[in-house]
Amino acid sequence: MVDMNKRLAKESGLAKVVADIIEPVIEDAGFQLVRVRILGDDGGVTVQIMAENTTDGTLGIDDCAIISRAISPILEVEDPISNEYRLEVSSPGMGRPLVRPVDFERHVGLEIKLELSNMIDGRRRFRGAIEGYDVETDEVRMFVELEGFSEPQIIGLDFNNIEEARLVINDALLKAGKKAQKAPANKNATQIDGEKND
Repeated sequence: MVDMNKRLAKESGLAKVVADIIEPVIEDAGFQLVRVRILGDDGGVTVQIMAENTTDGTLGIDDCAIISRAISPILEVEDPISNEYRLEVSSPGMGRPLVRPVDFERHVGLEIKLELSNMIDGRRRFRGAIEGYDVETDEVRMFVELEGFSEPQIIGLDFNNIEEARLVINDALLKAGKKAQKAPANKNATQIDGEKND
């Protein structure tokens, strides 16, 4: 059986080192890691941590503070980043990356852009509406325009072959976002900053 919460982890280098350190801490705090990015150079490094609530995919400002307080001490102890850095913790946002099978299930009907690690039939990039996630085959199913067909066709793409997938910001996504805002939940967060001092 497929673990619907397995994360498609595509970090490399220092971002992977940071992700490996903080992911268990974030999970212990009741959240899920979405992605880690390391930006900048010797002039200033920013560590971007994208996370979400395990139940509904949201992340409030208070949640960002909880995560920041939870991961800061472990980053200080493990010290994977030799320079000073700025820590940003944020929600995935509207055009969010989709990194777990449950993300595709949660956003059925919405349009995504998807890039594969390995080409299929000469294609690496696909764009279309999510049809669902097939737990039997571990595939993302989506409607895609294909040559020779007048209507979009449903195709299945191996989850483990996905390099990156993200929601397309369009009217349908904005409408879904407004509908979600009306439901009682945490306010979406942008970021909480912390600094490493040497």
